Amino acid sequence: MIVPAILASTPEEYQGRIEQIHDFAERVHIDVTDGEFATNSTVLEDQVWWPKEWKADIHMMVARPSEHLPMIIRLNPNMVIFHGEVSEDLVPIFEKLKNETMIKPGIALLRSTVPETVAPAIRAAEHVLVFSGNLGEYGGKAYMMQLEKIRLIKEINRNVEIGWDGGANIDNAFSLSQAGVDVINVGGAIANAADPSAVYRAMQQEVSRKGTI
Repeated sequence: MIVPAILASTPEEYQGRIEQIHDFAERVHIDVTDGEFATNSTVLEDQVWWPKEWKADIHMMVARPSEHLPMIIRLNPNMVIFHGEVSEDLVPIFEKLKNETMIKPGIALLRSTVPETVAPAIRAAEHVLVFSGNLGEYGGKAYMMQLEKIRLIKEINRNVEIGWDGGANIDNAFSLSQAGVDVINVGGAIANAADPSAVYRAMQQEVSRKGTI
């Protein structure tokens, strides 16, 4: 499915992004940085909100996930995604989420990260985000060779949901879907479009062609 991504540096910009996609979004991917793991600044997690009818996935580009976990639990999103490259062990964090909340745990892998190096966290996760973009920025390039990771991820956890972040657009949505991506997060292609809803609908149509020649 196509999921609009929100990246905003101020609460006012954040509200504008919400309003931009309000009429068509059902699920949203919200980017949050700490200025350390990702040097760009975004709204903080305590400034994040979304319409109650949406499913919200919060992508936490932070160096120390455990410090942010209490606020995430209070927000109660559909899913939270932490990066596999952090120094903390994500497995206890994921197990806490699964045992004590309804929040799905997800892990994001940067382009240089080999899935096997974070295999325990992938086994504990319900979602793996193949990250092809640039941290904290819209308009990244879709490095399609990253799709090779899907096979490696599925060898570790065959039931995990696969997400994609970085450079998704109308031209590559079908290819991403065909390769096994379940959730295609779309930032700049929607946010910078003259008609965001038309781009969203067109990309959904591309995904719906899955399995056809």
